[in-house]
Amino acid sequence: MTISENNFYREAVNRISSSLEIETSLTHCIRYLKKFMPVDELRLSLHEWDTLTLRTIAAATISGGRKMNLVTPLSPLETRARLRKEPDVKIVNDPESEAVSRFHLTTQARVLKDSSLIIMRLKIGGERIGNLILQASGKGSYEEEHAHLVALLNEPFAMAFTNALRYHEIVKLKDMLTDDNLYLHRELIRQSGEDIIGATSGLKVVMEMVRDVAPLNSPVLLLGETGVGKELIANAIHNRSPRRKAPLIKVNCGAIPETLLDSELFGHEKGAFTGAVARKRGRFERAEKGTIFLDEIGELPPSAQVRMLRVLQNKEIERVGGSDMILVDIRVIASTHRNLENLVRAHLFREDLFFRLNVFPIKVPPLRARMQDIPSLVQHFVEKKSMEMKLHASPPLAPDAIDTLLAYHWPGNVRELENVVERALILNKRGPLIFESFITEPDGNNHDVASERNQQSTLDEAMSQHIKRTLVMTKGKVQGPGGAAEILGINPSTLRNKMKKLGIPYGRRI
Repeated sequence: MTISENNFYREAVNRISSSLEIETSLTHCIRYLKKFMPVDELRLSLHEWDTLTLRTIAAATISGGRKMNLVTPLSPLETRARLRKEPDVKIVNDPESEAVSRFHLTTQARVLKDSSLIIMRLKIGGERIGNLILQASGKGSYEEEHAHLVALLNEPFAMAFTNALRYHEIVKLKDMLTDDNLYLHRELIRQSGEDIIGATSGLKVVMEMVRDVAPLNSPVLLLGETGVGKELIANAIHNRSPRRKAPLIKVNCGAIPETLLDSELFGHEKGAFTGAVARKRGRFERAEKGTIFLDEIGELPPSAQVRMLRVLQNKEIERVGGSDMILVDIRVIASTHRNLENLVRAHLFREDLFFRLNVFPIKVPPLRARMQDIPSLVQHFVEKKSMEMKLHASPPLAPDAIDTLLAYHWPGNVRELENVVERALILNKRGPLIFESFITEPDGNNHDVASERNQQSTLDEAMSQHIKRTLVMTKGKVQGPGGAAEILGINPSTLRNKMKKLGIPYGRRI
């Protein structure tokens, strides 16, 4: 068939550039090429020089195209230097008898006994980026004029190939960004405004350890009872680390059903199981370049402990239903209220995993061990809950409110204290807030320990302690709205005289 090369080139380019979906472009192109040469299938493959592999990404026949993801390793002999010696276009009319290089056979092509091939290397700027393969049934199907026409399309195919790869990379990144934004939105809102109360008093030692380990990538193991604030300490480590601009992903290891644990942590491929209608990235992939917080790591089932150890050792994961290893750049912070050493001795927790996690343990003290922080914590929770309830102003505390709280041993720690404050606010939004009726011993008996404690000290000692605690809450403010006199319900002059008698200094420096 006589054809103008200009017309052929123009019409072929129109079809090559007809879609950003490369399999669609190949389908349009093969239907056009079929008019001028025998061709039953087109295939595109990509060189991945860093891993010395060849990836076939798309193929098309007359009936339609399909995406592919077939990876074939190249031998050390198939280097760039050697492949540069290959001709730009090569005709192989008898693959069985002709000396077809191993390189040509690694295109994942189905080399049939009775078939012919045209293999064109695609180049941009003189650099080989991949291959286009035409396959036709029957030996001796191709002639030099066919190869000449195909060679005209080298640059258009290379450009279309590159643009399609960039387009899919942009779509992938966009989907990842949208996914991360949806996932992290609640976390960012919830974390905003959270302070470490007691950082310079009851948690001083803990915060010093946080400052030491935060700039590093070492794993951290947070130990302490339920409700002591281990999650806040994990936030502090992340926010003080070089990874603070990347995500902090939190996983409650005891709250995810064992059947869903692998999918949640490592993600899954489309079709990996019933209901997997799309690829899903797991928590580890979401934490890329950032930190993953594994809360209650002691609740992790034994089967998941093995896979967790692999992540910590090799920093790589494998999605459920996938075969590719995915490298992850993450920092691991774990926490537990359980004694992991006892679990190791009972063969309920892997010893090697414990050693991997226990690089830098931080013990977070219970609230009963830092009672000096209670006034500040109460003031913080009153202000926080008042804002959440949209109260016009934070209600004052009853005169003996702090003493009542200090006399309790707080088995539920800071979380229990927060709940007590919230209950008091719900029932008495205007104040003064009292807490005696909200503090219950584990055995169910109300217990006024404050009265017993007051009986063991003189009236002046009890009064002095109470005034000092109130001044701590008001940051030394005696008079005016929110001042100690208002909270205690007495005249400012009377309070100053009482403080002078008890030897209590006053002023904003207290």
